[in-house]
Amino acid sequence: MKIFISTGEVSGDLQGALLITALKRHAAAIGLELEITGLGGWRMAQAGATILGDTAGIGSVGIFESVPYILPTIALQQKAKEYLKKSPPDAVVLIDYLTPNLGIGSYIRRCFPKLPVVWYIAPQEWVWSLSPRNTSLIVNTCHKLLAIFPEEARYFREKGAQVSWVGHPLVDRMQDAPSREVARKNLGIAPEQVSIALIPASRHQEIKYLMPAIFEAAKIIQDRVPEVHFWIPLAREAYRSAIERAIENCGLRATVSADRTLDILAAADLAITKSGTVNLELALLDVPQVVAYRVSPITAWIARHLLKFSIPFMSPPNLVEMKPIVPELLQNEATAENIVSRALELLHDGHLRQQTLAGYREMRSSLGAVGACDRAAAEIMKTVES
Repeated sequence: MKIFISTGEVSGDLQGALLITALKRHAAAIGLELEITGLGGWRMAQAGATILGDTAGIGSVGIFESVPYILPTIALQQKAKEYLKKSPPDAVVLIDYLTPNLGIGSYIRRCFPKLPVVWYIAPQEWVWSLSPRNTSLIVNTCHKLLAIFPEEARYFREKGAQVSWVGHPLVDRMQDAPSREVARKNLGIAPEQVSIALIPASRHQEIKYLMPAIFEAAKIIQDRVPEVHFWIPLAREAYRSAIERAIENCGLRATVSADRTLDILAAADLAITKSGTVNLELALLDVPQVVAYRVSPITAWIARHLLKFSIPFMSPPNLVEMKPIVPELLQNEATAENIVSRALELLHDGHLRQQTLAGYREMRSSLGAVGACDRAAAEIMKTVES
């Protein structure tokens, strides 16, 4: 069986890798030889896929922020289309990544209408759709949509998609996460040390627009909390030099690591983080967090005033329950002073920490039980066989 998987950005690469592992497990159980090719990153390659092009580093949020990645994205899409034409797979799986995957999905519908297309982890049109057209295109390009949130499943089912709710794959991933005690031992963190995880960037634009505020906040916290040490898991090795330079400029007591992400997250007393998949990882590990996000001022102005773009929340834990479980600081509110204020509240206010943990517990029921990746793999196999 040949399966083609298309995704982008760091989080999509992680979800793709988790799915590939489950698909291979299912194939081995029935003695099926499985060949997986796709667009993704090093995690998918490590899980056993042949990667036609690396899309983990070309994602962006925003209007002008995406301009540098338009041509590289088009080139990779063309490469994918040429591969699909020369070597049609038995199924195509699209993971998130709205515009590029709509391009690939539309091409398949046009040129290979009988080729099964499964959309796993749909783009978040169910939260902040700017155009009904995008939702319609998502529904029309796939034979089956595998939803990870109940609300996502409801939304796309009402729009006419054939939907299965499989649950969130991070529930599976967190089964391998160490306890707080084990993680701190692995990292050599002393009992009296305050450990704060800084997660400033998984996209290049976040290095420019978000990281300075997060690092400035960290410097202020270090002055006020002498026993603190910062831990920074690298989303991509390409960001190491910029992050290490910022650490030196701010005089932070900080450790950067590319391969100890789960230990760093599990060991943390607090995280100061960008918005993204990592917010759910922290929630599943019971780590309080302050979420911040910024795009360019021009993009923010256009979105607010011309596109009338408005969202209830940005971070996944808040979106799941549609209530403020974790503090969010967006755009002009994402200042060092505001980050410090929220962070110190979560560090020192026991009642507030307990409120956050209670919100996490409530949120977990919406993520489904362990086995999401296996349920997704089974649905994909079933779609191919039918």
